[in-house]
Amino acid sequence: MLRLFLLLSLLIAAATKAEDKKSSPIQIDELIAQALADNPELIFYRAEIAAAKGERRSAGAWPNPEFSSDLGRKSVRSSGLSSEGVAWAASASQTFEWPGRVSLRKAIASQQIELATNGFEQFKAALGAEVRQRAFALFAAQRRVAATQEVARRGEELVATLVQREVAGPLPLLESRAVEASIIKLKRDAAEASKEVLSALFKLNQLRGRPISTALVIAEPVSAFSELPSPVDLIRLAARENFELKQRESELVQQGFKVRLSQNEAWPSVTIGAQFSREKVADERERLAGLSVKVPLPLWNRNEGGIEAAKARLLQAQTTLRLAQREVERKIREQSAAYEISRAEIARWNPKIVEQLREAAVLADRHYRLGAVPLATYLEVQQSYLEALQAIFATQSEALQARAELQLLTGKTF
Repeated sequence: MLRLFLLLSLLIAAATKAEDKKSSPIQIDELIAQALADNPELIFYRAEIAAAKGERRSAGAWPNPEFSSDLGRKSVRSSGLSSEGVAWAASASQTFEWPGRVSLRKAIASQQIELATNGFEQFKAALGAEVRQRAFALFAAQRRVAATQEVARRGEELVATLVQREVAGPLPLLESRAVEASIIKLKRDAAEASKEVLSALFKLNQLRGRPISTALVIAEPVSAFSELPSPVDLIRLAARENFELKQRESELVQQGFKVRLSQNEAWPSVTIGAQFSREKVADERERLAGLSVKVPLPLWNRNEGGIEAAKARLLQAQTTLRLAQREVERKIREQSAAYEISRAEIARWNPKIVEQLREAAVLADRHYRLGAVPLATYLEVQQSYLEALQAIFATQSEALQARAELQLLTGKTF
């Protein structure tokens, strides 16, 4: 009996410990590490790189040699005489590409590996940025739900005491109805924030490869919105490190190789082979050995259409690169301005403003109960606290989003 009691105690302690660990706040950086390790889409990009490497091996491989053989009987008739014997022949041949063709194909395949690798790195950077923004959205929504429910709970407690005041006239009833109306709106706001919590939670669990409904509490992030380099410096950095520009440059180099390959394919491949045959009829034996060369004559098809199409694709790649450069510059200037506006707004805030607003809301509730604060002031303070909280989180979210976009555009972590 004692052993059973000890076993149950250990199980309860373990379950309590697991529950505490489950509900303990988690840092945003830890969520990013989990997503980069377990996101299911990473398998796709790793497979894309493996496929590109396989294509490069195939591009550098020689065509297989060809072997053929014939076997039969030979019959000879002359002046009423006839004789028969065995005849057989065998040949082997190997096709050789025009010089430089295999190297060009390998170069094109190598660029495909670089494209797949850049795509993998871009996805990881975008994944980390999205996890950070979703985690902050979850944190903000959880704080809004808690604050709204707190204010609504105080309002409900207040309604229960208003009708008990010994004040002549309809004032207690009217004030209680006004507070009840504000409570309805507060609960509506709390419900909307709860939906945001669930949406951010489900997306975060999906990104980090966890069961969708896994509970998650975000630790309060330490957001330091420091000054970033100037837009000109960011544009210079993006010219070297931007993932999209790297993709376009790789595609341009690859298309240049394709032009050279199409020009090379205007020249034919050469097939060289060896032949051997033997015939035995009566007492006669005949052997034949030799070499063969087979070359298509480039009379009607010099691959002019393929060359023209490859050059047109090269022009498209050049134009796409220029357009991408201008688009990246526009986005950098736009996001840099947005970040600076949000950062300047955050810098003007009192660091303790959220806690001070909450204390003011509690103070207004207490003094309204004592009759020292009118109803209008009470309602205004409660609503101002919640609106300010939402505005603070919205501004911080906009700053985080702008900074994340700049990180993706420049390939640099700030």
